[in-house]
Amino acid sequence: MEIIGRRHERQILRSCAQADRPAFVAVYGRRRVGKTFLVKEHFDNRFAFYVSAESDAPMAEQMAIFHAALQKHFTGDIPVPKNWLAAFMHLERLLESLPTTEKKVVFIDELPWFDTRRSRFLPALEHFWNSFASSRPDILLIVCGSAASWMINNLIDSYGGLHNRITHQIQLQPFTLAECEEFFRSRGVVFNRRQVAEAYMILGGIPYYLEQVDKSFGLNQNIDALFFAQSAKLKGEFRRLYASLFRSAANHLRVVEALGANASGLSRQQIVAASGIADGGALSDILRELEQCGLIAATDDYNKRRNGEYYRLADFFSQFHLRYIAGKRSQDEHFWTNYLLDPAHHNWCGHAFERLCLAHTAQIKAKLGIAGVITNTYSWRSTDRSSPLQIDLVLDRNDRVVNLCEIKYRMSEFAIDSAYAAHLAARRQRFIEETGTRSAVHQTMITTYGLGHNAYANDIQSVITLDDLFANPS
Repeated sequence: MEIIGRRHERQILRSCAQADRPAFVAVYGRRRVGKTFLVKEHFDNRFAFYVSAESDAPMAEQMAIFHAALQKHFTGDIPVPKNWLAAFMHLERLLESLPTTEKKVVFIDELPWFDTRRSRFLPALEHFWNSFASSRPDILLIVCGSAASWMINNLIDSYGGLHNRITHQIQLQPFTLAECEEFFRSRGVVFNRRQVAEAYMILGGIPYYLEQVDKSFGLNQNIDALFFAQSAKLKGEFRRLYASLFRSAANHLRVVEALGANASGLSRQQIVAASGIADGGALSDILRELEQCGLIAATDDYNKRRNGEYYRLADFFSQFHLRYIAGKRSQDEHFWTNYLLDPAHHNWCGHAFERLCLAHTAQIKAKLGIAGVITNTYSWRSTDRSSPLQIDLVLDRNDRVVNLCEIKYRMSEFAIDSAYAAHLAARRQRFIEETGTRSAVHQTMITTYGLGHNAYANDIQSVITLDDLFANPS
């Protein structure tokens, strides 16, 4: 099958396979993002050794899986190992039996699941790499896992026997809008760009979810089939997602639910109040792990010394589930199609489009011509609590320009009237006064189909459309 995108990641794998030195590559990312598919397709399923762990299986079962993989890849009778150290010693001997003239790609998939309680799997992996593979130029070890926090804590940021042993890391990100469009096209799904964007606003850029879209249906029929039909394919996916990422996900879910109920994001103290989780090191770990998995995103406030950091739910699928699936008992199998006529649907589109823009800031910068300019991304909340004001996307550029981005989802061109022009001007002035910035402050409109041409449009320094979000920034 064709690999969509992933050019940088494939170059890493290609260079490791061609190098005359050993390599230890860690591939991680949220469930269903395409980690296994990338590695398997890139190497055309040609591995010296391949094994994949089983979710929540006990050590004896995991050992049996590993042993079966050894038997599959090598000839001769291999005794069942009594522990993980013995299992990796079998692997060492069998790899030594292969010709030294060819690169031996060892792929261990869903690695964190092998590390069951008291199994001593991690020390055995450390011994395999440190005492054997790291001195073999013909070995390319690739490990993969959805539990991003485990991968980072135990491999990438390890302070134990694998400290600084990872030679390359690949954090596989969801597709961009452009890659989603390419993915749909490759499978014969005919959507216009607004429909691709709305699919993204529900499913995110997650290849597995996008793959479930039926080319014979329209977008709304597909959403009904995936979420609201009696046998909907993605109905139980939310639970499976968090169970695969975290061994104890209860508090992670409390944070996600708190953020899901607040589209504008929450400060740390607001998360404490909304989730009931005490402020402290445990909360720091939860926030860090959720951010590492790409489920939430943290943004500094422009007034960071006064307002600090704000967190928002970045995962589109989780946001949609919490809004329309969790706790709902609707029997309407055509809920989404019927919901299109509800005024609340447009409100949802507005918030989801804001998240879409925040996920494509690289494309926004490219359109502004500042891809090569050092630019910090902020949000901004007015310090005047009596008159709340907020901007979700502020671009603070090294060329002494600040872009205040106003994001509007519309079904046609957005026309600025006199009242709205006055609102934008007042907001700009308040930002200048409260922040004390000496940079030039530009008004930037991000809309679906651009601005209608009238006198007030001249007050906007730059306009970005949905089409611009589909660009592939270099």
